Formats: sequence, structure tokens, C-alpha cells
Amino acid sequence: MPAWISRPLTLADAINLALQQNGAIQRGKSDLEAQYGVVVQTRAIVVPKVSANGQYEYTTEVESIPFPGFSPINHTWDGNIQIVQSIYQGGQISSSLRSANLTKDQALLNYQTIIADNLLQVRIAYYDVLQAAEQVIVEQASVKLLGQQFDDQQRRFNAGTVPRFNVLQADVAVANERPRLIQARNTHRIAKNNLVNLLGYRLPTGVLEDVPMELSDKLDSDPYQIDLPVAIAKALQNRSEIASLQKQEALRKEGVIGADSNYKPSVQLLAGYGARNSTFITSYPGDVVHGLTAGAQVSWNIFDGFLTKGKVQQAKALYQGSQVDVDNEVRSIELEVRTDYSNFIEASETLESQKKVQEEAEEALRLATARNDAGTGTQLDVLSAETSLTQARSTQIQALHDYDVARARLERAIGENIMQTTQK
Repeated sequence: MPAWISRPLTLADAINLALQQNGAIQRGKSDLEAQYGVVVQTRAIVVPKVSANGQYEYTTEVESIPFPGFSPINHTWDGNIQIVQSIYQGGQISSSLRSANLTKDQALLNYQTIIADNLLQVRIAYYDVLQAAEQVIVEQASVKLLGQQFDDQQRRFNAGTVPRFNVLQADVAVANERPRLIQARNTHRIAKNNLVNLLGYRLPTGVLEDVPMELSDKLDSDPYQIDLPVAIAKALQNRSEIASLQKQEALRKEGVIGADSNYKPSVQLLAGYGARNSTFITSYPGDVVHGLTAGAQVSWNIFDGFLTKGKVQQAKALYQGSQVDVDNEVRSIELEVRTDYSNFIEASETLESQKKVQEEAEEALRLATARNDAGTGTQLDVLSAETSLTQARSTQIQALHDYDVARARLERAIGENIMQTTQK
């Protein structure tokens, strides 16, 4: 197994591993390289084309030639090389150059979107593992507390100071808590497997259900302040999805120019060199005809059965649709920011409300235990206080997890650089 899976893993380490190994990011990289190939194809219109042709023919047919000193031959050959350069295609040449640059920019923006989305998933999965690990500790502590309560009641029953009902009640409390511990351990195992998968690593078949992974970071509540109008403004400026659709809109506009260019003529310059053998055998059997060629050609579809008209209509409709896509994406991202901002406010307020609950629950358990020992309280009070303490600890962990996840989602919605975020 790799070294990172057997040593404490920081969030920054997890992000770096995902950048190198995550399957979706690697696929996005391949798609980016494929789009760069499209860029090369788009620019091909402005590059001279070089072609070479040749042929050889042998025939047994003989035709009489009424000229003395000449005789037919039964084998012929010819060959040529030609360079063709388009110099005008109704505006399509310059449009293709612009389209190539737009395609390259859009491909990079789409790749950035893939990276941002998948790194957010890694970040959340990391927090899920941290929460699950903390919950296991909470449930273990709860089972231990209830077990101690059972042992205490068993000793008192043996001494004849409490009825058997107290022992049974304590035993039932322990039994009810053990499934929660089992569930917490299972959640922890699943969370670790999910994180390993997002990091792009395939576990060997010899690894059992519990992945030997430890995380070094902790759930935290570092303050994060931003106003909603500022968050929306940043999102509209930073989000690669909007920029990508704007590039797509520009590409559709170039598509209109390309379709409209079919109404206009195209002009190419030609130059080449060719050679062939003489058709007849003369007193110089090795005669070869060869030389340079140069010229220009003009083509113009005067009427193509409304084919160009249909292409122009299609291109204009696609251009209008791309404008609608940009508007829709802007609204969608604004809604996303508003939703994630609201969720972050909720998580912040929930976390704030839980700051002293755990301390109060611990004090309540201490007091309930003291009263029970003094004979002024009941066993039910102690069990209730222990349950409340476990609930307070679980709620605190959940609040920390929800705060970190809500902040991560808000930062993604705003379009902040996740690498800078994890290094703060």
C-alpha cells in the first residue's frame, strides 16, 4: 500500500493526492487534451496544405502512330507535389483563429470546473471521516459510562442497598447504547472507503473492511466572514461555469460568421512541381516532361438549394440559445450562493448555540451522580444525565461538521481557490 495511507493524512495532502489521482480529474485532463486537438484542427484552415500524387500505368494496347520516328509505349507515369493556401473564405479564416482560441479557453475553464467540483467532494469526505471518528469516541465513552453505572448498581445490589430493578435498568441502558457504537464504527469504515475512492486509489483485495487510515486535521470552527452581496459578486466574477458559457456564446457567434461565409467566394493560391514521361518513344527514349506550376482558383456557390440559408438560421438559433444559457447559469449560481450562504448562517448559529451545552451536560451528570450517591437522587436521573451528555457531544460534533461542510460549499459557490483555503 502507498505510504500516505499508513501515516496521518492532512486535508492539504488529500487535496494534492486527488489532483494527481482522482479518476474524474484525470478524465477531465484527457478531455482537455482532446479539446486541444480540436484547437489544432480549427486552426488548420490557415495553414498551407501540401499534397503529393503519383501514378504508374502499364498497358499492352498498341495504337499505330502515323508519324515516322515515333512509336507508342506501353507504360506511363506521372507525379506532382502541390501547395495550396487559402487567402479568403468569406471571413471564415479569421473566424477560425478566434474560434480556436475560444475553444482552448473554454476547455481549460471546463477542466477547472471539474477540479473544483471534485476537490469539494474530497473536502467533504475528509470532514465525514473526521466526524465519524469523533462519533466513535463519543459512543465508546457512553458505553463506558453506562458500563460503569451497571457495575456500580451490581455492587450495590450485591450489598443489598438497591433493588434488582436498578441492575436491570442499567443493563438495558448499556444494551441500548451498544448498537449506536456498532453503527458509528460502520459509518467510520464507510467514510474512509469513500475518501480513499475519491483519492483515486484502489484498495488491494487483502485489505479488510477497516481501512488503516488516520487523519491529522480536526473539525474546527475557524471564523469566516463575508457579506452576501460580496459573495454573489465574487461568484459572478470567479465561477468558471459562467466564463465557460460566455466562451460558448462567443463560439456560437463565430459559428454564425462561418455559416454566413458560404454566401461568399473562396480564393486559394496554388504552386507545385510535376513530372511525367513522354507519351511516345522518340529518338530520346528517356524524355521526361517536368516543370513548375503556379496559379489561383476561385470558387463560389451561386445557388446551393438554400443549404447555406438553413445553416445560417441554425447558427443564429444556437447563438441565441447560448445567450439564454449564460443568463440561466448566472441566476442558478446566484441561487446557489444564496442557498449556501443561508446554510452557512444556520450552521454558524447552531454551532454557537452548542458551545456551552457539553460543559453543562457534564456538570449535570456530576450533580446527578453526587445526589444519587448521597441518596437524594435516583438512578434514573443519572441515566438521563448520561444520555443527555452523549447527545450533547454528538450534537457538538455534528455542528462542527456541518459548519465545515457549509463553509466548504459556500467557498465553492463563491469560486474561491480551494488550495489557498486549505493552506490557511
